[in-house]
Amino acid sequence: MAKIQSDARVDRPLLFRIVAICLLALIVAVPLLGGPLSGSALGLTPYLANIIGQIATFALLALALDLIWGFGGILSLGHGLFFAMGGYLIAMHMLKAGYVYGGVTPDIMTFMGWTELPAYWFGFESFPYAFVLILLVPGLVAFLYGWMSFRSRVSGVYFAIITQALTYVAMLLMYRNDTGFGGNNGMTGFSTLLGVPVGAPGMVTGLATASLVVLLLAFLACGALMRSPFGRLLIAIRDDEARLRFLGYDTLWPKLAAWCLSGVLAAIAGALYVPQVGIINPRLLAPEVSIEIAVWVALGGRGALSGAVIGAIIISALKFWLTGFVPEAWPFILAGVVLVVVTLLPNGLLDLKPQRLLAPLRRNRKPAPEPAE
Repeated sequence: MAKIQSDARVDRPLLFRIVAICLLALIVAVPLLGGPLSGSALGLTPYLANIIGQIATFALLALALDLIWGFGGILSLGHGLFFAMGGYLIAMHMLKAGYVYGGVTPDIMTFMGWTELPAYWFGFESFPYAFVLILLVPGLVAFLYGWMSFRSRVSGVYFAIITQALTYVAMLLMYRNDTGFGGNNGMTGFSTLLGVPVGAPGMVTGLATASLVVLLLAFLACGALMRSPFGRLLIAIRDDEARLRFLGYDTLWPKLAAWCLSGVLAAIAGALYVPQVGIINPRLLAPEVSIEIAVWVALGGRGALSGAVIGAIIISALKFWLTGFVPEAWPFILAGVVLVVVTLLPNGLLDLKPQRLLAPLRRNRKPAPEPAE
């Protein structure tokens, strides 16, 4: 077979290193400032530690989408499905563990009038069992959906529409009380995680640190994967899949592998997110959530892992800040960001190069008149 040639750059090496170093610095700083130095002037309050942890999960979610959209050219508008799946599974574990080991009756049992949890909650009191399901269930769903779609060569806008339709169907299903997942009220009232009270300052700081560690590991692993032959193959599929098929490459399995990995990473992000917010409900499956994930990646610059992380951090931090003052204005601000990206920054923040920004000025600059003799 012909050797794959691709001049696409996985990321800017310097920017990639800067993001990795910043994440590593946060991993060291958060437990230190939120632990021994929490009471000092430089200390980190549990509230700020919680915000950092949430933003880290959003960055991991953006990384998951960029893996399949930026490098595989496959836009998903339904990654909120995998995010919510991870969240619901960890919520089931926390409620079941609190019920079995702590005697805390879940609110969902009182609301539904149950005397016992349903049979499909079996084994969820075990964290290893729940962790395995967090990896397997979203991976299996991604595999089945991806195999049917990619085998039928569904791509482009059609694939994006179907992913959002699937997520919307899941949202309607989870709103029903008889599904046994809390319905409109969702799941809340989590007492402990790994035997530690969820609201304890140490747990808040620990979850934030764990989110940062997972984000850094995923960031480095995805960077190494995209620089490998598999990554070059995925980029080649994005650039010209028809030519690869003509050359004899089977493009189904690389796309399916990247899609499943992306779904699992999104589920891990959801599993880290829910204990930090203390609730999960079908709103995570709303179409606007999945669209906002795509905005993160588009703003940072798809096809660059560091761009996805930076875009998620900027938008999420801006949302946390602005919704505290003008919550009703946030949808309009987000729409404005989309318009700016589409019209002025088609490659997101990656377009912010001095020579690129000055190019229109150079083109419009009139040549200096010839000096008179």
